[in-house]
Amino acid sequence: MRVPISWLAEYVDVPADASIDDIHAALVKVGLEEEGSHGFDLQGPIVVGQVLSFEPEPQSNGKTIRWCQVRVAPEGQTAADGGADVRGIVCGASNFVEGDKVVVTLPGAVLPGGFAIAARKTYGHVSDGMIASARELGLGDDHDGILRLATLGLDPEVGTDALALLSLDDSAVEVNVTPDRGYAFSIRGIAREYSHSTGAAFRDPVDRVATVAGNGFPVSIHDEAPIRGRVGATVFVTRVVRGIDPTVKSPAWLVSRLKLAGIRSISLVVDITNYVMLEFGQPIHGYDLDALQGGIVVRRASEGETLETLDGAVRTLHPEDLVIADDRGAIGLAGVMGGASTEIGEGTTDVLIEAANFDPVSIARTARRHKLPSEASRRFERGVDPKAAQPAAARVVELLETLAGGTADGLGSVHHEHAEPGAIMLPFGFVQRLVGVDFTPDDIARSLAEIGSTVEENAAGFEVTPPSWRPDLIDKASLAEEVARIVGYDRIPSILPVAPPGRGLTVSQQARRRTADVLAAGGLTEVLAYPFLTARQNAVFGSPVEEEVPAIVVANPLDSEAALLRTSLLPGLIDIARRNLSRGLTDLAVFEIGSVFVPEAGQRYGQDVLPLGAVLPDAAQLSELHAGIPPQPRHIGALLLGNTVDRQPGQPAVAAGIADALDTVRLLESALAVSVRVAAGTHKALHPGRTAELFVQTATGEAAVGFAGEILPALADELDLPRVVAVLELDLDALIDAAGSSVEAAPISGFPAATQDLSLVVDAAVPAGEVESAVVAGAGELLESIRLVDDYRGAGLPDSSKSLTFALRFRAPDRTLTAAEASEAKLAGAARAAELHGATVRE
Repeated sequence: MRVPISWLAEYVDVPADASIDDIHAALVKVGLEEEGSHGFDLQGPIVVGQVLSFEPEPQSNGKTIRWCQVRVAPEGQTAADGGADVRGIVCGASNFVEGDKVVVTLPGAVLPGGFAIAARKTYGHVSDGMIASARELGLGDDHDGILRLATLGLDPEVGTDALALLSLDDSAVEVNVTPDRGYAFSIRGIAREYSHSTGAAFRDPVDRVATVAGNGFPVSIHDEAPIRGRVGATVFVTRVVRGIDPTVKSPAWLVSRLKLAGIRSISLVVDITNYVMLEFGQPIHGYDLDALQGGIVVRRASEGETLETLDGAVRTLHPEDLVIADDRGAIGLAGVMGGASTEIGEGTTDVLIEAANFDPVSIARTARRHKLPSEASRRFERGVDPKAAQPAAARVVELLETLAGGTADGLGSVHHEHAEPGAIMLPFGFVQRLVGVDFTPDDIARSLAEIGSTVEENAAGFEVTPPSWRPDLIDKASLAEEVARIVGYDRIPSILPVAPPGRGLTVSQQARRRTADVLAAGGLTEVLAYPFLTARQNAVFGSPVEEEVPAIVVANPLDSEAALLRTSLLPGLIDIARRNLSRGLTDLAVFEIGSVFVPEAGQRYGQDVLPLGAVLPDAAQLSELHAGIPPQPRHIGALLLGNTVDRQPGQPAVAAGIADALDTVRLLESALAVSVRVAAGTHKALHPGRTAELFVQTATGEAAVGFAGEILPALADELDLPRVVAVLELDLDALIDAAGSSVEAAPISGFPAATQDLSLVVDAAVPAGEVESAVVAGAGELLESIRLVDDYRGAGLPDSSKSLTFALRFRAPDRTLTAAEASEAKLAGAARAAELHGATVRE
């Protein structure tokens, strides 16, 4: 919300010497957020001038300029820049005549964008200043000619300061208005907040308007399908003004204030409705009375009904949309945007003014459904004061009479069925307990009365009836927040809680931190992806096998295409990889630790009713809430692509692949002190020959905890990724559980190790991991380490066979092994491999 300071000062006492920072500080004190400041970025001298004469001079480029003599100070007096009272100025515009009073920027002036004015030679003359257009002054987009002050109804004395005359010396503060404080979306609301902060006297603009009720204009409310039982329109006020002069321009002060508030000037009638909306916070809509056919009906749209809105778009309406209609059909989207058929145009002389109060939920849905946010919908979504409609309509009528020459007509209507806010019981001591400050009863009563509430004390506490403009005050907790805000947040002490002794990170927390540290030390970068998937991503990555994967659907997703909570971390990592690739980062190694959401088929999740924020749920409610949450195990995922070793002299580039994904698994083993078994596996999104399934030993037996591999080349191409992309995903919670709560460090033996190699010939279809497991089982406790070092297939071997060579290390805890003992253990391992897989020792 942008607030021109001169406008703010009309309704609250702002010190004359108050700076932008002072006003921002005062508003921040009562909980508003500072956003910035705005001004016209002009620097004088900029004065009123009068065209004495001009000579048209055609140029060789086909353009005709005017060499003008312009008086910029009363005759015989020095001009504002210290120069002569008459200046020669070159002007390219032709929309003025001799005697016109204009705005002249004299040498030394600076226009928006840092454009400095100086006397300079152009078209054969020295132009000693510039005659300005509205656009050059920042007043609007009109650049068809210079600004003639007569069109604004102004006839000031020559030499008058044009900045003050046109209100171009004003500035505005900007604050962020949170969704629960819609009343602050107005000058009225901000002035009240400034008053709360500083104690300055507040003058409510509503009290300055004489409210007159119109009658006789037919208006009916027919909401046969209210949303959540709430009728779409509870207040609907109309007034008629006739005989408006359509040629009258908006006065400079009005244009200036709208510009500072972030709204461009359109026409006098529209500008007035926007002005009152900003002033009162009550959106106003004007109709060309002659374009209306019959009375007005507020109803829901019919199936397939269309409407051309003011932006020129023809929209197909939804049956839930609340519309304003006349006898021919819909003429506007209620609270969002009017229709083109009744738009106020250049020839409009009779106007119907509408000030209404619409249901916030209905307006919010319509605005989002049609992707049509507007100044009106922003206010209705947050809640508008139902009692402001009649005063706001009266204020529009007043301005139309004063500025546009119109005459108020008795024709109009008043429909008001808005329920009065109910009283809220605020028990003694509640505010003190919740906020942690020892407020006195007088502090509480005074604060709540200051915001406009009616406060009555009884034996149990206070009965508080909120004001009509505060729909956010719904319970005792929100009242307590108001007390803290008005008395001052500085009264709340800053006390850091003391950590209880003897506690620290849990085993699981330590393991997760250690895992992240080890992977980062191993060269991977930790990332954080959005937890939302499309249906396609869920189908591809949600399960290793071809099956329907259940997923939690978000009720109100940020992106309707990505409305599922993730069942896998890989889609998020892939999105991050694609974004980095598009920016030229072709070598990536990233990982994420995060929750996935794994609903059980047929189980319903979510709660229709949640306990209020200030109410502690009981055990039954907690149990029900926990039952409504799907399992959310923590997974760890990683993605590697590009080169793991860059090309350099004597060293070709080494591309990432499944081996690097498995190396990352080994890092996880070292971080968690857990053994992961690798076996050949399958996954519908991964290369069938380059996929590994990962297992750990648990208390109940061996369990699968994830997979590693390379994405299918066809899928990688579809995702705009390189041909080879290595990925892995494991259930980190399962890994941590398998590791246990403590790790026992093995002592370092003082006895030497015996190393031997073992080459076994097996059928090519037998996985190396299974052969390795057989050797380990047969070799016994003396085998300290085993590592596959060669996989040979070719000459010297039978067809469909392979030779697997393992590097073995043996060690005894209590003695030095002999070569014979090591050989015996090796051969025992070979025998076990022969028994299970038909392996033979290769000589």
